[in-house]
Amino acid sequence: MNDGDETNFDAAPPEENNNRTFLIAAGILGGVVLLATICLAVYGLFILPGQRAKTLADANAQYTQAAEMSSALTATFQAAVIPTMTLTPLPSPTPVLAPVQATETPIPPTIDPATVTVAAALSALTQVAGTAQSAPPSSPSGMPATGIADEYGIPGLLAATLVLIIVIFVARRMRTSSVRNR
Repeated sequence: MNDGDETNFDAAPPEENNNRTFLIAAGILGGVVLLATICLAVYGLFILPGQRAKTLADANAQYTQAAEMSSALTATFQAAVIPTMTLTPLPSPTPVLAPVQATETPIPPTIDPATVTVAAALSALTQVAGTAQSAPPSSPSGMPATGIADEYGIPGLLAATLVLIIVIFVARRMRTSSVRNR
């Protein structure tokens, strides 16, 4: 053995009674968590309902506009296809000169191209309106189901938090106790 080496391994180093750095870091992290919780609550209670109401109002406006367009096209089509009845004055009494013999000559029906176009447009819009009214408006239904909270759930996250807090305390205790046992 070397007598010149007077290093004393049994003496414990002076302990720090003041963990000011740890307390400051824990306070900052706690403040960040508290601030994030407050921001999420404000967003969830005030901003998100307003966005959902605006989306619903926009969808209702689109449905109303489509219904008005459909009714306008229907009225245009009916006006083009169905002739309107006009009242004509009754004929005045006139002398009959000679009876006229009617000849039967069939007149082929003429189809107006504008009538066919309006009928096709009305048919297409009726089909579109039928599918649009049966389907609800597509709006965001919430947050996507991805991430650690969705995989493990709230109990899993609380358990992980508890395990990590225990690891912190065990590591601190092991750090201070390993110096004393030497």
